[in-house]
Amino acid sequence: MPRPILDALLARLTSTVPAARTLEQLTRPMLDMLGTVTGLESTYLTTIDLRAGEQHVLLARNAGTMTIPEGLTVPWSDTLCKRALDAGRMATTDVAACWGDSGAARQLGIQTYVSAPVRDDGGELLGTLCAASAERRAISTDTESLLRLFSSLVGQFLQRERLVADLRAANEQLKTFALTDPLTGLPNRRALFDELQRQLQRAARDGSCLLVGCIDLDGFKAVNDRLGHHRGDLFLREMAQRLSLELRGSDMLARMGGDEFVVVGPGVPLGTGARTDGPQLDRGEAAQAARTLEQRAALASVGHFDLDGRALQYAGASVGVVALDPSGLSAEQALQLADERMYAVKRARRRSIDVPAVITQAAG
Repeated sequence: MPRPILDALLARLTSTVPAARTLEQLTRPMLDMLGTVTGLESTYLTTIDLRAGEQHVLLARNAGTMTIPEGLTVPWSDTLCKRALDAGRMATTDVAACWGDSGAARQLGIQTYVSAPVRDDGGELLGTLCAASAERRAISTDTESLLRLFSSLVGQFLQRERLVADLRAANEQLKTFALTDPLTGLPNRRALFDELQRQLQRAARDGSCLLVGCIDLDGFKAVNDRLGHHRGDLFLREMAQRLSLELRGSDMLARMGGDEFVVVGPGVPLGTGARTDGPQLDRGEAAQAARTLEQRAALASVGHFDLDGRALQYAGASVGVVALDPSGLSAEQALQLADERMYAVKRARRRSIDVPAVITQAAG
């Protein structure tokens, strides 16, 4: 390769690599440079999925009658790239004589071909960087060296992109873990307070009330004592599922911790509710919406539970739901009002239900 051409290519490469923010920004200029150096009609970058047994043309430059289309997917076993890797050679000017068994090469009319594998630092095969033509063209050692350089740069970029993608995925997973109760899969206390604050702000903007409910599993300690903590955990998971199924799609169910759950959801417009003292609405449609949600959650908590070979007939949880005017109300105040309502329900239940007798145990 003449020195002036090499110097020009290196100068262009020096400006291209640092400025590239995406794989396409890095690769497109390289495909152009590779075409200039080789004189071949098509230059292209592929990705390889060894598990699926496929090769995919990701980016391509075509400057002649032969076209390697972007998006083309072919069986990996039928490719020239695989044959070149298996044979330990980079190029041929007579594809038909060298690898005439490749149906993809015959269909595309490839006669001259050169490629280099794209690998990460650990040697994993990510793809190939290739040049091809329907005409015979000599491939120099300088061309092969340049192709190796380009494939190495692409491999480093792909590895960097993959590391960044893995980091983002890990961060999202950590964020999810930070906001999720690991036992039930429900939003946890932190997620609840975040969502409750957002719901209060939204309700204030919309001029509507907010429904907030506290759910306490009466007799849960007896479940743990009689059936063991393992079955107590199963009971909490099953209860979370049953409550979730009975709530509205707009409601959020969260686990506060222990045997306490909280539900938050939108209420009716404020104009249809009446307030007597403070933010709690105790008459009209707002109060009726709170009672309806309260009854739905309470009924969902009653029933038969199969817990790892043991049966539990549960008499239900204490559920208290309030309809609140969101104006000037904090998340802590909203939860306190719902908690007070729940304890009022619990006191009424205790007068009619002996809490230790809430649980009956039967053989599985």
